[in-house]
Amino acid sequence: MTFPSRLLFFMALALMGALMPLAGLLAEEEERAPGLVLVSTIKGAIGPATSKQIEDAIAKAEERNAAALVLRIDTPGGLVTSTRDIVSAILASDVPIAGYVWPSGGHAASAGTFIVYATGIAAMAPGTNIGAATPVMMGGGGMPGTPQQPPARPGEPDGERSTPSNEEALSKKATNDAAALIKSLAETHGRNAEWAEEAVREGSSLSAREALEQGVVEIVASDIDSLLAQMDGREVVTASGTKVLATEGVEIEHVEPGFMVELLALISNPNVAFLLMMIGVYGIIFELSNPGTFGPGILGAICLLLGLYALNQLPLDYTGIALIVLGLTLMAVEAFTPTFGVAGFGGLIAFIFGAAMLVDSENPDFQISWWTIAGTAIASAAVLILLLGYTLRAMRRPVATGAEEMTGAEARVLEWSHGEGYVHIHGERWHARGPAELAPHSTVRIEKLDGLTLVVR
Repeated sequence: MTFPSRLLFFMALALMGALMPLAGLLAEEEERAPGLVLVSTIKGAIGPATSKQIEDAIAKAEERNAAALVLRIDTPGGLVTSTRDIVSAILASDVPIAGYVWPSGGHAASAGTFIVYATGIAAMAPGTNIGAATPVMMGGGGMPGTPQQPPARPGEPDGERSTPSNEEALSKKATNDAAALIKSLAETHGRNAEWAEEAVREGSSLSAREALEQGVVEIVASDIDSLLAQMDGREVVTASGTKVLATEGVEIEHVEPGFMVELLALISNPNVAFLLMMIGVYGIIFELSNPGTFGPGILGAICLLLGLYALNQLPLDYTGIALIVLGLTLMAVEAFTPTFGVAGFGGLIAFIFGAAMLVDSENPDFQISWWTIAGTAIASAAVLILLLGYTLRAMRRPVATGAEEMTGAEARVLEWSHGEGYVHIHGERWHARGPAELAPHSTVRIEKLDGLTLVVR
């Protein structure tokens, strides 16, 4: 080995020796680097927007390789379809998820109970409660509340039924289905399955302290820092297996809902969706009655598509949809083929009944407000009255074209000879016949139109 080669070799060895302690320091620093916990706040009724928000938060937590995702929950309940979507997303997550009922005074009622039971860590803040998970309509309605017992049939003792009604059968199926789901979630995470079934079948609720004592939740914490400190070192079941949480001294980052979640939350409000649909329908009707304006048609099409998309996310009653379509069709018929209010007001009645029945949910957060129904009905009635008034005025107006309009009108003689000649009327020169004694510049009155010849006197 030549001298320059030996020199380069020893210089490389010296450089490696100098870098090794630095590499060790970097590795130590990496080991000591704090982890990351994401926090997403769920407030209000559970619906499609909530489902999208939680799915996005889970995807972000997995992308950031977060130590855990905390769902802060304060909800009265919501749609069963959205709740099941959320439960499925939580169970499929590789990141440990904690359900935290927060703040004090908040609750995880109905759908919120299912979400908390689905999470790997169940926690509550002091002064909160959980439970009342009896389903009302598992096919689409909100979850809070208990189904009412229908009255006994004539001659039948109270509380005895030989054959359950269709509503009773559906209610029983919904309750059994919900009870099986929450028991399965309880068994997955080792929680109190007996109380979970009681919350579904009897609508039981617990305070934070009672929930901790009965094994419904694992932690009672006043804030996020206390929650993370108590979570540290616990084992959690995730989709990729059991993991040990390391949440002591981690960095906390709050995940805000994205634009699409905010938009979905806005338009999935049944009142907003209903108004969008109405604006869309009226915009298209106006475009069809005034071809070439484009603006109302484009705006109407956008609003109609957004409204239909939003309503598609909600539990709908098909009878309500049919009545609304019938009502709008009849009102459109009134606009294009006046029926003196018969079709229009018939359509208005069908529209009101359809709007009242449109959303099939017992949850007030997913029902169309009577104020919204009344406002749209009054606006539609005003449009119909205007159309009816315009029709009546048009009927009383004198005829402005054709032979009827010419009859009785005055004309000025231009040329005349032997009982026929030419007259001037409405800026036009017409052939005419009449009395022989007429002279040019005299005024005549038209009696009738014979082909293209005016008969005058």
